[in-house]
Amino acid sequence: MNFKKSKILEISRCFFSEIVLPILEKDFPEIVRNSACGFFGYGSECLGMDDHYSQDHHFGLRVNMLVPDHMVNQTAQLVKILPDKLPNSYQGISLRVGHVEGIGVTPESLEGFLSRTIGITFEPKTFEDWLKIPEEDIIHVINGEVWHDPTQQFSKIRSVLQGYYPDAVWKRRIAHWCRYFSGMGLYALKRAVLRRNWIYATTTFGRTLKWSMELAFLLNRTYFPYDKWLYPFFEELPSLATEMKPLLDEAVLDQSNWERRIQIFEQISDLLDQRMVDLQIVPPHPRFTGSPTSGYRLLEHNYAAIMQTLPADIVSLVPLWDQVYLESFHSGYVAQLPIEDWDRVLNLTID
Repeated sequence: MNFKKSKILEISRCFFSEIVLPILEKDFPEIVRNSACGFFGYGSECLGMDDHYSQDHHFGLRVNMLVPDHMVNQTAQLVKILPDKLPNSYQGISLRVGHVEGIGVTPESLEGFLSRTIGITFEPKTFEDWLKIPEEDIIHVINGEVWHDPTQQFSKIRSVLQGYYPDAVWKRRIAHWCRYFSGMGLYALKRAVLRRNWIYATTTFGRTLKWSMELAFLLNRTYFPYDKWLYPFFEELPSLATEMKPLLDEAVLDQSNWERRIQIFEQISDLLDQRMVDLQIVPPHPRFTGSPTSGYRLLEHNYAAIMQTLPADIVSLVPLWDQVYLESFHSGYVAQLPIEDWDRVLNLTID
């Protein structure tokens, strides 16, 4: 994925090289020799998607600093002393208070950062390692920039992730998304409409939109981001986006009735299927006709076709796609934060 350059990222890079790094090298040489510094992780600015709406919380100059776990206890002095050595702003932008302790510069455990994003503290090696990583959280490790990493420990992990999935893992994830798009999506939507269950139809419609775009990312060998930014990055995909975008845009129009939305997803099924055939993920097959009651479950044909070609030791491994590691961290963060501070993050004010 090609991330857009953010103004705040570029200014933070200058802030690091001109202001922060000389101080760290002078006052905390051992820590900085063993740490990775850059601009990455959470926040729309790490994807180059920050705008004026992004600036109401956790926004400002930032230097992410990942320290080996065995040295984290040495950063307490850094957090205490460094703010007094830094300006309150740089190039007109204030320093950011982040999710971890520190203003402007936020030192934290390398292992802790990796644990709350990809769930492991090393580069993935096995099929299970890869499949237990929530895809959208890989973005938080490989986005942004790393400006300083003498040991290359973090950069090596980024490099492995940037190399994308091993072939069997890629196909296993495609199969899983075929099952969800077709079985939990299009089929479920068809049944909801037949039963005139408009609440279920609406929730299923949204999920099916999401899964269709995520499949397009997989078929472009490109990690998909968390769903807030799914569509803007989907529009830039070299394959499938041109054909799928007009259909998706039509599907969300008020004047598109439920029958038309089902037809659109059936057309998208054909587009995704043809791409899988072109990529030799599934073999060519006859044209199918859907059922009046079950709909057009084409991609569940592909689900089985893919699963039957995979190594036995990956078949029963289910890809993780919920952000369980982030939620575990976030729960702990919120639990210890004074409620008044949390309300300020939420921009809640007392009437």
